[in-house]
Amino acid sequence: MGKKKDSKDSSNEPKDKMSRKDYEEALEELQVQLCLLQAWVKQKGERVIVLFEGRDAAGKGGLIKAITERVSPRIFRVVALPAPSDREKTQVFLQRYIKEFPAAGEIVIFDRSWYNRAGVEYVMEFCTPEQHRRFLDNCPAFENYIVSSDIRLIKIWLEVGNEEQEQRFQARIDDPLRQWKLSPMDLPAREKWFAYSRARDMMLEATDTDHSPWYIVRTDDKKRGRLNCIAHLLSLIPYEKVSTKKVKLPKRSMKKAYDDQATLEGRRFVPEKY
Repeated sequence: MGKKKDSKDSSNEPKDKMSRKDYEEALEELQVQLCLLQAWVKQKGERVIVLFEGRDAAGKGGLIKAITERVSPRIFRVVALPAPSDREKTQVFLQRYIKEFPAAGEIVIFDRSWYNRAGVEYVMEFCTPEQHRRFLDNCPAFENYIVSSDIRLIKIWLEVGNEEQEQRFQARIDDPLRQWKLSPMDLPAREKWFAYSRARDMMLEATDTDHSPWYIVRTDDKKRGRLNCIAHLLSLIPYEKVSTKKVKLPKRSMKKAYDDQATLEGRRFVPEKY
């Protein structure tokens, strides 16, 4: 059963627009901490799952990019599975997600996850009501198994308001550089806003548990939403700075030296237009 949160946690009071300079400075500080987290996870052999769900156009892509742009993809591995194949549709529902789980020293970020069944599959009738009910019934036990296997599981829901979502969808329609972001599910997401709201509430009621809670981030303000989310993510993992061997750059050996630029003469170079 989901727990009631203080009203201040769900406040959506408008704030002054954050400057690009302030945002980038704050983000850089958080990204330094993500690098420290990365070193700790690798050295300690930790296993972490961070899954992002939320409204369409809530900013999952931009948030994941902000988290991963300064760290190693070998440690921070992003999983964004396509629609299931015909073969995968015949498997146990969670099977294709489990094979993506982290090994020691990995953080796996799910850009959408097994909660597709609680959201788009349910709303768009890609699954039956019985499959949806069975998922909500079984999911807490499944996640308890994950946590009891010493995998850190962090679940984050990105919530964007109705008007802001409409503006973002319209921007995708109008801007040729954003049209690729429009998915076949985007327009139905607008039409079925309240159906998605009810599906969200059913999901939270069934799966917001003590051992695997949901954390909700408001993202009408993208900059603040990203910063708040990353800061909270870092607060959930008890990482610390680990000692690393100091690296010293070796001098170039001059043994058997030759003119390595002269040997490139006559090769096909890219024209320097800029």
